[in-house]
Amino acid sequence: MKSPFRNLKVKKSKKSYKVQNLPPGTMAYQGKKESIETVVEIMNYNFDDYKSSTSKKVSDAFNQKDTKYTTWININGLSNIKEIESIGKHYNIHQLILEDIVNTNQRPKIDEFEHYIFIVFKMLYFNDKHELQYEHVSMICGEDYILMFQEADGDVFDDLRQRISTARGRIRTRGADYLMYAILDAVVDNYFSVIEAYGDNIEELENGIFTSDVDSNETAEQIQHLKQDVLKIRRAIFPLREVINRLEKADVNYIKDATQSFLRDLYDHIIQVTESIDMYREMVWSLMDMHMTLISNKMNEIMKVLTIIATIFIPLTFIAGIYGMNFKNMPELETENGYFILLGFMAILFLFMLNYFRRKKWL
Repeated sequence: MKSPFRNLKVKKSKKSYKVQNLPPGTMAYQGKKESIETVVEIMNYNFDDYKSSTSKKVSDAFNQKDTKYTTWININGLSNIKEIESIGKHYNIHQLILEDIVNTNQRPKIDEFEHYIFIVFKMLYFNDKHELQYEHVSMICGEDYILMFQEADGDVFDDLRQRISTARGRIRTRGADYLMYAILDAVVDNYFSVIEAYGDNIEELENGIFTSDVDSNETAEQIQHLKQDVLKIRRAIFPLREVINRLEKADVNYIKDATQSFLRDLYDHIIQVTESIDMYREMVWSLMDMHMTLISNKMNEIMKVLTIIATIFIPLTFIAGIYGMNFKNMPELETENGYFILLGFMAILFLFMLNYFRRKKWL
């Protein structure tokens, strides 16, 4: 069986541990997509109407509050600090929140304010090359608007956008609080697909370990790569459980009671995701033990065969060594047909020992 990760290459990247001792509230983008141009997607909807627009001007995101619509503003690109800061000033966002928006190393969390809720989470999805992408996403939920900040284009919300544009489901009849739930629900649902894909890979690798055509060094490298990926996924997902738990219990007037029941269901989903991650983490850790055990068993089998061969030839070598001594007075040397008798005795001894090992099931 061919290994599912035969072409996988693990690259070790050097990490930088330099600490920037900046004043609190200082905005400093720490991601890897600095060349991404800022794009603003604006979606306004209510039960009867829907309109959508895309712009490269951050100012088009202004004056979207206090309208008859529920507004979803999605900002792609976090490297343009001045534009993000201008949005923060217009929507009266705290400076520490703006700092967390552009800090891609910020762990998932939730902060409650008087007029909005701030949520940070990690979005995981596979790109066209089936490579796992980690993206830092920040969301601000107000009474009638959602502000969402992403590092770059590409996300898991296409189905949600289609539901809004086609008025499918209940989303057009609800407010911004339900839109916040729907965004988080789309993220958590995609977690299921990510961990399911890794679960399939783990099972395939587990089956591949038992085949003889898998290189042991390559297999160990693949297991280590899987272990690192699962731990990274766990670090990205686990804190969101606490975020949703706090969101479910939040006592704010812009989260309606009808939405709370959906948030409770979302909390059940994130619990299921985290339990699956823990299960797969244990499976990955056990793969290495299983791999090393199989290597040890194969080595023991080889050593057993070599030991049996050596044991069989020890008495034969002993006999040959005795009659190979250069003493003149050796009685057997004068025996007629002694050479053939000795060869026959050695052959009988060989067969006897071979049969003995088979009866003991050592062969």
